[in-house]
Amino acid sequence: MKEFVERYDARIQRFLEILPGTLAWTIILFPLWGAFFMPRIVAYFTVGFLVFWFYRSFQAAFLGLAGYIKIKQAEKINWHQQYLKDKDQDSLSWEEIKHLVIIPNYNESVEKISETLNRLAKQKYLNKDQMIIVLAMEARAEGSRKRARELTKKFKGQFGQLITSIHPDGIKGEIRGKASNEAWAAKLAKKILVDKKGYDIDKITITSCDADSCFHPKYFSSLTYEFALNKKRYLRFWQSPIVWHNNFWRVPAFIRIVGTMGNITHVSHLLEPESLYLNYSTYSASLKMIDKVGYWHTDIIPEDWHIFLQTFFDNRGEVEVEPIFHPTSIDAPEGTSYFGSLKNRYLQCRRHAWGCTDIPFAIKLALKHPEIPVWTKVFRIYKLVETHLIWSTNWFILTLGAWLPALINPVFKQTALGYNLPRISRIILTTCLLFLFVVIALDFSLRPKKPKDFPRWKSSLEYLQWILMPVATLLMSVIPGLHSQTQLMTGKRLEYWVTEKV
Repeated sequence: MKEFVERYDARIQRFLEILPGTLAWTIILFPLWGAFFMPRIVAYFTVGFLVFWFYRSFQAAFLGLAGYIKIKQAEKINWHQQYLKDKDQDSLSWEEIKHLVIIPNYNESVEKISETLNRLAKQKYLNKDQMIIVLAMEARAEGSRKRARELTKKFKGQFGQLITSIHPDGIKGEIRGKASNEAWAAKLAKKILVDKKGYDIDKITITSCDADSCFHPKYFSSLTYEFALNKKRYLRFWQSPIVWHNNFWRVPAFIRIVGTMGNITHVSHLLEPESLYLNYSTYSASLKMIDKVGYWHTDIIPEDWHIFLQTFFDNRGEVEVEPIFHPTSIDAPEGTSYFGSLKNRYLQCRRHAWGCTDIPFAIKLALKHPEIPVWTKVFRIYKLVETHLIWSTNWFILTLGAWLPALINPVFKQTALGYNLPRISRIILTTCLLFLFVVIALDFSLRPKKPKDFPRWKSSLEYLQWILMPVATLLMSVIPGLHSQTQLMTGKRLEYWVTEKV
């Protein structure tokens, strides 16, 4: 099979690129054309999806609540004291563990990056020598070297080392973006720390973050604890819940709605019993594991799930993601105007949805690695496909699937199934609202306090804005997801777009 894939690589790649968009459009249009030819099948499909959606909604609420409790419990832990209680002969020494943090950035201001560096400098239970920071600058960005010098001067003596990396532009085969920048920076850091200074690569973690990532003060002490004690430390990623809290009260309601749904959903994903969750946005791993696979591929755009798949298939399918219950706060997409913010959110979501390119990548690797158990590969690929298909199709099934068959086919409407389908849909979706209220309440408990100067008229709309949820999810999540899948299907490539910071 490996020889077959390598022989027909280009044709297989193109076929697999067409697959996500084709499946998405087939599912979206199925209630429309299926209502004429197979209305009962459409009805059963819709009911099946509604039951699945009920289960996912319940899971998000239940696991979100469990994750919320774990976040509150983690807040009380002194991780160094916990390490002293739990360590054994196989544990690494706390003081010898180093944390390499890569901060890829393009045109972010000194003030924005300073916020991230301030959070890193205030990590608890660690000495400053354990924190090594790499400012991953882009040569093509005007003033990048000047900003790096300002930051180096400003934070002198606050870390073990503060390294500047300047990623050259125009390297053959590379795509401009986070992946190529942080790969260059990580290789440079490894050369300086391990090859030249003799640091032990077995005792170094590497963290990929964004320029706006504000880490919890206990994130790296929790990571130290997990890395020191975990016997599978070289086969693990560590992921904290990602929350859009940096500028939560500045962005439009449409963006806050989508952010609220995403924040608690990410918390719940960390506790999924299937353990199929993949690292996202800001995450940590062992430098040894990332070095072994040659770092991030430089010809891709979404790098988080991709680096997981690289390591997963390189290590016989034994790599997993484990949670750190200290949330990492990032910026929600924002612009200089209301509609500019909405545009930036759309473009960011479209870029994230370009992760559908990982589906062809994963399937091809699965065919090339017969040594990995079949079901291990199947479940991982299923997770990828399920996530991207639900992303682009759920809104259409939930809002139109129960009504189109009866509306388009009057004969089917006269049947018991056709008559009761909208009623079944209404009952299930109404029940799902109870789970939605739990998610909203949990996010209310985690979000930052409302600023004192927040306008009263906006406060009065705080609860009414949820009426807009169906429109917000359609415009800010579903359509950009479908846009990316359709673009991939038609063979058009996506250029990397950096989310604007205000």
